[in-house]
Amino acid sequence: MFSTFINAFKIKDLRKKILYTVLLIVVYRLGSAIPIPGVNLGAWKEATSQLSAMSDFMSLMSGSAFSQFTIFAMGISPYITASIILQLLTIAIPALERMSKEEDGRQKIERITRYAGVGLAVVQAIGIVMSYNGVLESGQRIVSGTGGAFVLRLAIIAICAAAGTAFLMWLGERITEKGIGNGISMLIFASIVSRVPDFISQRINAIKAAPGSVMTWVTLLITIVVILALITFVVYIDKAVRKIPVQYAKRVVGRKMYGGQNTHLPMKANANGVLPLIFAMTIMQFPEMIMQFFKPGSGFTNFWNRWMISRPQVWVDGVGYLKTSVVPRADAQLVGIQFAPFVYYVVYFLLIIAFGYFYTSITFNPAEMSKNLQQNGGFIPGIRPGKPTGEYLGKISNRLTLFGSLFLAIIAIVPTIILNMLDITNMFGATSVLIMVSVALETTEQLESQMLMRHYKGFLN
Repeated sequence: MFSTFINAFKIKDLRKKILYTVLLIVVYRLGSAIPIPGVNLGAWKEATSQLSAMSDFMSLMSGSAFSQFTIFAMGISPYITASIILQLLTIAIPALERMSKEEDGRQKIERITRYAGVGLAVVQAIGIVMSYNGVLESGQRIVSGTGGAFVLRLAIIAICAAAGTAFLMWLGERITEKGIGNGISMLIFASIVSRVPDFISQRINAIKAAPGSVMTWVTLLITIVVILALITFVVYIDKAVRKIPVQYAKRVVGRKMYGGQNTHLPMKANANGVLPLIFAMTIMQFPEMIMQFFKPGSGFTNFWNRWMISRPQVWVDGVGYLKTSVVPRADAQLVGIQFAPFVYYVVYFLLIIAFGYFYTSITFNPAEMSKNLQQNGGFIPGIRPGKPTGEYLGKISNRLTLFGSLFLAIIAIVPTIILNMLDITNMFGATSVLIMVSVALETTEQLESQMLMRHYKGFLN
Protein backbone atom coordinates (compact mmCIF):
# COMPACT_ATOMS: atom_id res chain seq x y z
CA MET A 1 0.00 0.00 0.00
CA PHE A 2 2.82 2.42 0.87
CA SER A 3 4.63 1.57 -2.37
CA THR A 4 1.58 2.60 -4.39
CA PHE A 5 1.56 6.03 -2.74
CA ILE A 6 5.28 6.32 -3.43
CA ASN A 7 4.61 5.56 -7.11
CA ALA A 8 1.85 8.16 -7.18
CA PHE A 9 4.14 10.79 -5.66
CA LYS A 10 6.76 10.13 -8.35
CA ILE A 11 4.49 11.93 -10.83
CA LYS A 12 5.00 15.63 -10.29
CA ASP A 13 1.58 16.97 -11.36
CA LEU A 14 -0.28 14.15 -9.59
CA ARG A 15 1.74 14.80 -6.44
CA LYS A 16 0.76 18.47 -6.61
CA LYS A 17 -2.92 17.56 -6.98
CA ILE A 18 -2.85 15.22 -3.98
CA LEU A 19 -0.99 17.70 -1.75
CA TYR A 20 -3.26 20.54 -2.88
CA THR A 21 -6.35 18.49 -2.01
CA VAL A 22 -4.94 17.51 1.38
CA LEU A 23 -4.08 21.14 2.12
CA LEU A 24 -7.62 22.32 1.36
CA ILE A 25 -9.12 19.54 3.49
CA VAL A 26 -6.85 20.61 6.37
CA VAL A 27 -8.11 24.19 5.92
CA TYR A 28 -11.66 22.85 6.01
CA ARG A 29 -11.06 20.97 9.25
CA LEU A 30 -9.33 23.96 10.84
CA GLY A 31 -12.30 26.15 9.94
CA SER A 32 -14.59 23.59 11.56
CA ALA A 33 -13.04 24.54 14.93
CA ILE A 34 -13.73 28.29 14.68
CA PRO A 35 -16.98 29.04 16.60
CA ILE A 36 -19.54 31.58 15.47
CA PRO A 37 -19.65 34.54 17.91
CA GLY A 38 -22.81 35.27 19.86
CA VAL A 39 -23.79 31.63 20.46
CA ASN A 40 -24.01 29.94 23.87
CA LEU A 41 -22.24 26.67 23.08
CA GLY A 42 -23.46 25.02 26.29
CA ALA A 43 -27.06 25.71 25.37
CA TRP A 44 -26.42 24.63 21.78
CA LYS A 45 -24.96 21.29 22.85
CA GLU A 46 -27.93 20.75 25.15
CA ALA A 47 -30.32 21.52 22.30
CA THR A 48 -28.60 19.07 19.92
CA SER A 49 -27.96 16.31 22.47
CA GLN A 50 -31.15 14.58 21.30
CA LEU A 51 -30.67 14.95 17.59
CA SER A 52 -33.63 15.27 15.27
CA ALA A 53 -33.57 13.94 11.72
CA MET A 54 -32.40 17.29 10.41
CA SER A 55 -29.65 17.56 13.02
CA ASP A 56 -28.53 14.04 12.13
CA PHE A 57 -28.29 15.09 8.51
CA MET A 58 -26.42 18.31 9.30
CA SER A 59 -23.96 16.44 11.51
CA LEU A 60 -23.37 13.94 8.72
CA MET A 61 -22.70 16.64 6.12
CA SER A 62 -20.56 18.92 8.30
CA GLY A 63 -18.88 16.60 10.81
CA SER A 64 -18.19 18.17 14.18
CA ALA A 65 -18.83 21.67 12.79
CA PHE A 66 -22.57 21.45 13.44
CA SER A 67 -22.34 20.08 16.99
CA GLN A 68 -19.88 22.87 17.88
CA PHE A 69 -21.74 25.46 15.76
CA THR A 70 -18.66 26.74 13.97
CA ILE A 71 -18.47 28.84 10.80
CA PHE A 72 -18.93 25.66 8.73
CA ALA A 73 -21.95 24.49 10.76
CA MET A 74 -24.31 24.60 7.77
CA GLY A 75 -21.81 22.62 5.71
CA ILE A 76 -22.21 22.21 1.97
CA SER A 77 -25.85 21.03 2.19
CA PRO A 78 -27.40 24.45 1.25
CA TYR A 79 -25.43 24.37 -2.00
CA ILE A 80 -26.58 20.79 -2.70
CA THR A 81 -30.19 21.81 -2.06
CA ALA A 82 -29.83 24.80 -4.39
CA SER A 83 -28.28 22.57 -7.08
CA ILE A 84 -31.21 20.15 -6.90
CA ILE A 85 -33.74 23.00 -7.11
CA LEU A 86 -31.99 24.56 -10.13
CA GLN A 87 -31.72 21.20 -11.92
CA LEU A 88 -35.42 20.58 -11.41
CA LEU A 89 -36.26 24.09 -12.60
CA THR A 90 -34.07 23.57 -15.67
CA ILE A 91 -36.37 20.74 -16.73
CA ALA A 92 -39.54 22.69 -15.93
CA ILE A 93 -38.59 26.12 -17.35
CA PRO A 94 -37.71 26.26 -21.09
CA ALA A 95 -35.55 29.40 -20.69
CA LEU A 96 -33.30 27.66 -18.16
CA GLU A 97 -33.18 24.57 -20.36
CA ARG A 98 -31.91 26.68 -23.27
CA MET A 99 -29.34 28.30 -20.99
CA SER A 100 -28.09 24.90 -19.83
CA LYS A 101 -27.16 23.97 -23.42
CA GLU A 102 -24.82 26.94 -23.81
CA GLU A 103 -21.49 27.53 -22.09
CA ASP A 104 -22.36 31.06 -20.94
CA GLY A 105 -25.78 29.87 -19.83
CA ARG A 106 -24.31 27.08 -17.72
CA GLN A 107 -22.03 29.58 -16.04
CA LYS A 108 -25.01 31.82 -15.27
CA ILE A 109 -26.93 28.86 -13.80
CA GLU A 110 -23.91 28.00 -11.67
CA ARG A 111 -23.75 31.58 -10.36
CA ILE A 112 -27.47 31.48 -9.54
CA THR A 113 -26.90 28.18 -7.73
CA ARG A 114 -24.16 29.73 -5.60
CA TYR A 115 -26.31 32.72 -4.65
CA ALA A 116 -29.24 30.42 -3.85
CA GLY A 117 -26.95 28.24 -1.71
CA VAL A 118 -25.80 31.25 0.31
CA GLY A 119 -29.41 32.39 0.75
CA LEU A 120 -30.48 28.95 1.94
CA ALA A 121 -27.57 28.93 4.42
CA VAL A 122 -28.90 32.18 5.92
CA VAL A 123 -32.46 30.86 6.17
CA GLN A 124 -31.32 27.52 7.56
CA ALA A 125 -29.05 29.06 10.22
CA ILE A 126 -31.74 31.46 11.45
CA GLY A 127 -34.43 28.77 11.39
CA ILE A 128 -32.41 26.25 13.40
CA VAL A 129 -31.29 28.78 16.00
CA MET A 130 -34.78 30.25 16.42
CA SER A 131 -36.38 26.81 16.73
CA TYR A 132 -34.01 25.71 19.53
CA ASN A 133 -33.78 29.07 21.27
CA GLY A 134 -35.78 29.35 24.48
CA VAL A 135 -37.11 25.76 24.61
CA LEU A 136 -34.34 24.18 26.71
CA GLU A 137 -35.09 22.48 30.00
CA SER A 138 -32.16 24.22 31.74
CA GLY A 139 -33.60 27.62 30.88
CA GLN A 140 -30.53 28.66 28.90
CA ARG A 141 -30.81 30.45 25.58
CA ILE A 142 -28.68 29.80 22.54
CA VAL A 143 -28.80 33.49 21.63
CA SER A 144 -29.39 35.87 24.52
CA GLY A 145 -30.57 39.46 24.52
CA THR A 146 -33.68 41.30 23.40
CA GLY A 147 -34.58 43.89 20.85
CA GLY A 148 -31.76 45.29 18.72
CA ALA A 149 -29.04 43.32 20.51
CA PHE A 150 -30.81 40.04 19.74
CA VAL A 151 -31.34 40.98 16.08
CA LEU A 152 -27.67 41.99 15.77
CA ARG A 153 -26.45 38.65 17.19
CA LEU A 154 -28.83 36.79 14.88
CA ALA A 155 -27.53 38.77 11.89
CA ILE A 156 -23.92 37.94 12.84
CA ILE A 157 -24.81 34.25 13.02
CA ALA A 158 -26.51 34.36 9.62
CA ILE A 159 -23.59 36.21 7.99
CA CYS A 160 -20.99 33.84 9.46
CA ALA A 161 -22.97 30.74 8.43
CA ALA A 162 -23.48 32.09 4.89
CA ALA A 163 -19.79 33.01 4.60
CA GLY A 164 -18.81 29.52 5.75
CA THR A 165 -21.02 27.86 3.14
CA ALA A 166 -19.70 30.20 0.41
CA PHE A 167 -16.12 29.37 1.39
CA LEU A 168 -16.89 25.63 1.25
CA MET A 169 -18.33 26.06 -2.23
CA TRP A 170 -15.07 27.72 -3.26
CA LEU A 171 -13.04 24.91 -1.66
CA GLY A 172 -15.07 22.29 -3.50
CA GLU A 173 -14.55 24.02 -6.84
CA ARG A 174 -10.80 24.31 -6.26
CA ILE A 175 -10.52 20.61 -5.40
CA THR A 176 -12.45 19.74 -8.56
CA GLU A 177 -10.40 22.01 -10.82
CA LYS A 178 -6.89 21.79 -9.36
CA GLY A 179 -7.10 18.80 -7.01
CA ILE A 180 -7.98 15.16 -7.56
CA GLY A 181 -11.62 15.94 -8.41
CA ASN A 182 -15.03 15.34 -6.79
CA GLY A 183 -14.67 18.47 -4.65
CA ILE A 184 -18.08 18.42 -2.98
CA SER A 185 -17.89 14.67 -2.38
CA MET A 186 -14.41 15.03 -0.90
CA LEU A 187 -15.66 17.60 1.62
CA ILE A 188 -18.50 15.28 2.66
CA PHE A 189 -15.99 12.41 2.87
CA ALA A 190 -13.75 14.49 5.15
CA SER A 191 -16.73 15.33 7.38
CA ILE A 192 -17.64 11.67 7.83
CA VAL A 193 -14.06 10.53 8.42
CA SER A 194 -13.66 13.22 11.10
CA ARG A 195 -16.38 11.47 13.11
CA VAL A 196 -14.62 8.08 13.15
CA PRO A 197 -12.44 8.87 16.21
CA ASP A 198 -15.54 9.96 18.15
CA PHE A 199 -17.31 6.75 17.15
CA ILE A 200 -14.37 4.62 18.32
CA SER A 201 -14.14 6.59 21.57
CA GLN A 202 -17.87 6.11 22.13
CA ARG A 203 -17.57 2.34 21.71
CA ILE A 204 -14.55 2.16 24.04
CA ASN A 205 -16.31 4.18 26.73
CA ALA A 206 -19.38 1.94 26.46
CA ILE A 207 -17.20 -1.14 27.04
CA LYS A 208 -15.39 0.50 29.98
CA ALA A 209 -18.69 1.53 31.57
CA ALA A 210 -20.01 -2.06 31.48
CA PRO A 211 -17.04 -4.42 30.97
CA GLY A 212 -19.02 -7.51 31.92
CA SER A 213 -22.11 -6.68 29.89
CA VAL A 214 -22.82 -9.21 27.17
CA MET A 215 -25.15 -6.79 25.38
CA THR A 216 -22.36 -4.23 24.98
CA TRP A 217 -20.17 -6.74 23.17
CA VAL A 218 -23.12 -8.01 21.10
CA THR A 219 -23.89 -4.44 20.06
CA LEU A 220 -20.27 -3.88 19.05
CA LEU A 221 -20.18 -7.16 17.12
CA ILE A 222 -23.39 -6.42 15.23
CA THR A 223 -22.15 -2.91 14.36
CA ILE A 224 -18.87 -4.31 13.00
CA VAL A 225 -20.68 -6.99 10.98
CA VAL A 226 -23.04 -4.41 9.45
CA ILE A 227 -20.15 -2.08 8.54
CA LEU A 228 -18.10 -4.90 6.96
CA ALA A 229 -21.14 -6.15 5.02
CA LEU A 230 -21.81 -2.63 3.75
CA ILE A 231 -18.22 -2.20 2.59
CA THR A 232 -18.26 -5.58 0.84
CA PHE A 233 -21.52 -4.96 -1.02
CA VAL A 234 -20.61 -1.40 -2.01
CA VAL A 235 -17.23 -2.46 -3.42
CA TYR A 236 -18.76 -5.44 -5.23
CA ILE A 237 -21.53 -3.42 -6.89
CA ASP A 238 -19.23 -0.50 -7.68
CA LYS A 239 -16.96 -2.82 -9.65
CA ALA A 240 -19.86 -4.51 -11.48
CA VAL A 241 -20.03 -3.59 -15.17
CA ARG A 242 -22.44 -4.54 -17.96
CA LYS A 243 -20.31 -5.08 -21.07
CA ILE A 244 -22.19 -4.33 -24.29
CA PRO A 245 -20.36 -5.81 -27.32
CA VAL A 246 -19.39 -3.30 -30.01
CA GLN A 247 -17.94 -4.11 -33.43
CA TYR A 248 -16.25 -1.62 -35.72
CA ALA A 249 -16.57 -2.06 -39.48
CA LYS A 250 -13.47 -2.32 -41.65
CA ARG A 251 -12.50 0.80 -43.57
CA VAL A 252 -9.92 1.16 -46.30
CA VAL A 253 -8.01 4.44 -46.35
CA GLY A 254 -5.48 4.54 -49.19
CA ARG A 255 -3.64 1.24 -49.04
CA LYS A 256 -4.30 0.63 -45.36
CA MET A 257 -7.25 -1.03 -43.67
CA TYR A 258 -8.61 0.32 -40.40
CA GLY A 259 -11.23 -0.95 -37.94
CA GLY A 260 -12.65 -4.43 -37.92
CA GLN A 261 -12.02 -4.87 -34.20
CA ASN A 262 -14.34 -6.18 -31.52
CA THR A 263 -14.60 -4.39 -28.20
CA HIS A 264 -17.23 -3.61 -25.60
CA LEU A 265 -19.01 -0.60 -24.13
CA PRO A 266 -18.80 -0.72 -20.30
CA MET A 267 -21.88 0.46 -18.39
CA LYS A 268 -21.53 0.45 -14.61
CA ALA A 269 -24.18 -1.18 -12.48
CA ASN A 270 -24.28 1.91 -10.27
CA ALA A 271 -23.04 4.68 -12.54
CA ASN A 272 -24.58 7.43 -10.39
CA GLY A 273 -22.51 6.58 -7.34
CA VAL A 274 -23.89 7.90 -4.09
CA LEU A 275 -25.36 11.15 -5.49
CA PRO A 276 -29.01 9.95 -5.59
CA LEU A 277 -28.73 9.10 -1.90
CA ILE A 278 -27.31 12.53 -1.03
CA PHE A 279 -30.01 14.25 -3.11
CA ALA A 280 -32.77 12.24 -1.42
CA MET A 281 -31.38 13.01 2.04
CA THR A 282 -31.27 16.71 1.22
CA ILE A 283 -34.86 16.82 -0.03
CA MET A 284 -36.10 14.87 3.00
CA GLN A 285 -34.66 17.52 5.32
CA PHE A 286 -35.92 20.54 3.35
CA PRO A 287 -39.49 20.42 4.80
CA GLU A 288 -38.04 20.04 8.29
CA MET A 289 -35.98 23.18 7.67
CA ILE A 290 -39.20 25.02 6.79
CA MET A 291 -40.83 23.53 9.88
CA GLN A 292 -38.37 25.44 12.08
CA PHE A 293 -40.40 28.59 11.38
CA PHE A 294 -43.70 27.03 12.57
CA LYS A 295 -44.78 27.11 16.17
CA PRO A 296 -44.46 23.86 18.17
CA GLY A 297 -47.79 22.05 18.19
CA SER A 298 -49.01 23.53 14.89
CA GLY A 299 -50.78 21.29 12.40
CA PHE A 300 -47.84 21.02 10.00
CA THR A 301 -45.39 20.35 12.83
CA ASN A 302 -47.54 17.62 14.34
CA PHE A 303 -48.12 16.01 10.93
CA TRP A 304 -44.42 15.98 10.11
CA ASN A 305 -43.35 14.73 13.53
CA ARG A 306 -45.94 11.98 13.50
CA TRP A 307 -45.53 10.59 9.99
CA MET A 308 -42.22 11.79 8.57
CA ILE A 309 -39.73 11.31 11.40
CA SER A 310 -36.87 8.87 10.93
CA ARG A 311 -36.96 7.22 14.36
CA PRO A 312 -39.60 5.16 16.16
CA GLN A 313 -41.65 7.18 18.62
CA VAL A 314 -44.52 7.00 21.08
CA TRP A 315 -47.34 9.54 21.16
CA VAL A 316 -49.08 10.38 24.44
CA ASP A 317 -51.98 12.85 24.46
CA GLY A 318 -50.96 14.36 21.15
CA VAL A 319 -47.29 14.82 22.09
CA GLY A 320 -44.53 12.82 20.38
CA TYR A 321 -41.67 11.25 22.31
CA LEU A 322 -38.70 9.88 20.40
CA LYS A 323 -37.62 6.33 21.14
CA THR A 324 -34.36 4.71 20.12
CA SER A 325 -36.03 1.33 19.68
CA VAL A 326 -39.47 -0.08 18.98
CA VAL A 327 -41.45 -0.23 22.21
CA PRO A 328 -42.99 -3.61 23.15
CA ARG A 329 -46.71 -3.82 22.39
CA ALA A 330 -47.70 -4.09 26.07
CA ASP A 331 -45.73 -0.96 26.98
CA ALA A 332 -47.10 0.89 23.97
CA GLN A 333 -50.65 0.19 25.11
CA LEU A 334 -49.80 1.67 28.49
CA VAL A 335 -48.04 4.86 27.40
CA GLY A 336 -49.76 5.71 24.14
CA ILE A 337 -49.76 4.95 20.41
CA GLN A 338 -46.65 3.53 18.78
CA PHE A 339 -45.59 5.07 15.47
CA ALA A 340 -42.77 3.37 13.60
CA PRO A 341 -41.13 5.45 10.84
CA PHE A 342 -42.48 3.39 7.93
CA VAL A 343 -43.82 6.38 6.01
CA TYR A 344 -40.47 8.17 6.28
CA TYR A 345 -38.54 5.23 4.89
CA VAL A 346 -41.07 4.59 2.10
CA VAL A 347 -40.77 8.21 0.93
CA TYR A 348 -36.99 8.05 1.35
CA PHE A 349 -36.89 4.84 -0.72
CA LEU A 350 -38.97 6.35 -3.55
CA LEU A 351 -36.87 9.54 -3.61
CA ILE A 352 -33.65 7.55 -4.04
CA ILE A 353 -35.19 5.71 -7.01
CA ALA A 354 -36.51 8.95 -8.51
CA PHE A 355 -33.22 10.81 -8.17
CA GLY A 356 -31.38 7.82 -9.64
CA TYR A 357 -33.38 8.17 -12.87
CA PHE A 358 -33.21 11.97 -12.70
CA TYR A 359 -29.42 12.03 -12.47
CA THR A 360 -29.08 9.41 -15.22
CA SER A 361 -31.23 11.53 -17.55
CA ILE A 362 -28.77 14.40 -17.03
CA THR A 363 -25.50 12.50 -17.34
CA PHE A 364 -26.31 9.79 -19.91
CA ASN A 365 -27.60 10.51 -23.43
CA PRO A 366 -28.18 7.26 -25.35
CA ALA A 367 -29.04 9.10 -28.59
CA GLU A 368 -25.73 10.99 -28.51
CA MET A 369 -23.81 7.81 -27.73
CA SER A 370 -25.52 6.01 -30.60
CA LYS A 371 -24.61 8.88 -32.93
CA ASN A 372 -20.96 8.74 -31.89
CA LEU A 373 -20.83 4.99 -32.46
CA GLN A 374 -22.33 5.36 -35.93
CA GLN A 375 -19.95 8.16 -36.90
CA ASN A 376 -16.97 6.03 -35.92
CA GLY A 377 -18.21 2.99 -37.80
CA GLY A 378 -19.24 1.09 -34.68
CA PHE A 379 -22.39 -0.93 -34.12
CA ILE A 380 -23.85 -3.37 -31.62
CA PRO A 381 -24.24 -6.86 -33.16
CA GLY A 382 -27.90 -7.60 -33.80
CA ILE A 383 -28.98 -3.97 -33.35
CA ARG A 384 -29.40 -1.57 -36.27
CA PRO A 385 -27.34 1.66 -36.07
CA GLY A 386 -29.03 4.96 -35.32
CA LYS A 387 -32.30 5.22 -33.43
CA PRO A 388 -32.63 1.46 -32.62
CA THR A 389 -29.16 1.54 -31.01
CA GLY A 390 -30.15 4.57 -28.92
CA GLU A 391 -33.34 2.85 -27.79
CA TYR A 392 -31.39 -0.28 -26.90
CA LEU A 393 -28.81 1.67 -24.88
CA GLY A 394 -31.63 3.60 -23.17
CA LYS A 395 -33.35 0.35 -22.18
CA ILE A 396 -30.12 -1.07 -20.75
CA SER A 397 -29.44 2.20 -18.92
CA ASN A 398 -32.93 2.21 -17.36
CA ARG A 399 -32.46 -1.32 -16.07
CA LEU A 400 -29.05 -0.56 -14.61
CA THR A 401 -30.36 2.65 -13.06
CA LEU A 402 -33.19 0.75 -11.39
CA PHE A 403 -30.75 -1.84 -10.07
CA GLY A 404 -28.29 0.78 -8.81
CA SER A 405 -31.01 2.87 -7.17
CA LEU A 406 -32.56 -0.18 -5.49
CA PHE A 407 -29.11 -1.14 -4.24
CA LEU A 408 -28.54 2.32 -2.75
CA ALA A 409 -31.99 2.42 -1.15
CA ILE A 410 -31.75 -1.05 0.40
CA ILE A 411 -28.18 -0.59 1.65
CA ALA A 412 -29.00 2.82 3.15
CA ILE A 413 -32.32 1.89 4.78
CA VAL A 414 -32.32 -1.77 5.83
CA PRO A 415 -29.18 -1.70 8.05
CA THR A 416 -30.41 1.51 9.70
CA ILE A 417 -33.78 -0.07 10.52
CA ILE A 418 -32.08 -3.18 11.91
CA LEU A 419 -29.77 -1.15 14.13
CA ASN A 420 -32.66 1.02 15.38
CA MET A 421 -34.77 -2.06 16.16
CA LEU A 422 -31.87 -3.46 18.20
CA ASP A 423 -31.46 -0.12 20.02
CA ILE A 424 -28.09 0.42 18.37
CA THR A 425 -27.84 4.08 17.47
CA ASN A 426 -24.59 5.90 16.90
CA MET A 427 -23.09 8.80 15.00
CA PHE A 428 -21.56 6.51 12.40
CA GLY A 429 -24.41 4.70 10.72
CA ALA A 430 -25.03 2.81 7.51
CA THR A 431 -25.44 5.94 5.38
CA SER A 432 -22.09 7.29 6.57
CA VAL A 433 -20.30 4.08 5.63
CA LEU A 434 -22.03 3.97 2.25
CA ILE A 435 -21.07 7.54 1.34
CA MET A 436 -17.52 7.18 2.65
CA VAL A 437 -16.78 3.95 0.76
CA SER A 438 -18.39 5.20 -2.47
CA VAL A 439 -16.41 8.45 -2.49
CA ALA A 440 -13.19 6.58 -1.68
CA LEU A 441 -13.78 4.21 -4.60
CA GLU A 442 -14.54 7.06 -7.01
CA THR A 443 -11.41 8.93 -5.95
CA THR A 444 -9.30 5.77 -6.25
CA GLU A 445 -10.58 5.19 -9.79
CA GLN A 446 -9.64 8.72 -10.78
CA LEU A 447 -6.13 8.30 -9.40
CA GLU A 448 -5.90 4.90 -11.06
CA SER A 449 -6.83 6.33 -14.47
CA GLN A 450 -4.29 9.15 -14.12
CA MET A 451 -1.59 6.64 -13.18
CA LEU A 452 -2.38 4.50 -16.22
CA MET A 453 -2.33 7.55 -18.51
CA ARG A 454 1.28 8.12 -17.48
CA HIS A 455 2.28 4.48 -18.09
CA TYR A 456 2.65 3.67 -14.41
CA LYS A 457 1.25 0.68 -12.64
CA GLY A 458 -2.25 0.97 -11.25
CA PHE A 459 -2.75 2.91 -8.06
CA LEU A 460 -3.75 -0.21 -6.12
CA ASN A 461 -1.34 -2.62 -7.78
